[in-house]
Amino acid sequence: MNLSNLKYAKGSRKKEKRIGRGEGSGHGGTSTKGNKGSKSRSGVPVRAWFEGGQMPLQRRLPKYGFTNIFRNPYQIVKIGALALFEGKKADAETLLSAGLIQKKNQPIKVLGNGEITKALQVEVHAISDSAKEKIEKAGGTVTVLGVRKTVLVKKKKSKK
Repeated sequence: MNLSNLKYAKGSRKKEKRIGRGEGSGHGGTSTKGNKGSKSRSGVPVRAWFEGGQMPLQRRLPKYGFTNIFRNPYQIVKIGALALFEGKKADAETLLSAGLIQKKNQPIKVLGNGEITKALQVEVHAISDSAKEKIEKAGGTVTVLGVRKTVLVKKKKSKK
């Protein structure tokens, strides 16, 4: 047994389809291209993105941006910023007055970037595991408020 004796397993390889070699070959006549039409003729390029006259994908897709109406935008506050925070309780009102967030009615999320040493009572809508661990390690408490999901719904115009 050597490399020159190796052969494919029986039935694993199909014979090549020899087209245009007469009627006796089984692939004569139209040479498996069917009757008439541009694809039956020689030298016809079919572009890779052509979908047979259907509206092409690049024309069906939106061209500019996308607005997810179910998105809940969080205001991010880092632990390092809370460490500089003056006060015992960190909720929406106190964070707004300290300038750490911009809007009172948007949900707040605390991330664990930085270190904290003082005990704080934190009331936020979401918090990372590392931030929660650091606050509790410093002797503080964490209260997670529920996030109110807001869905934008278009109002129907009333007929007058």
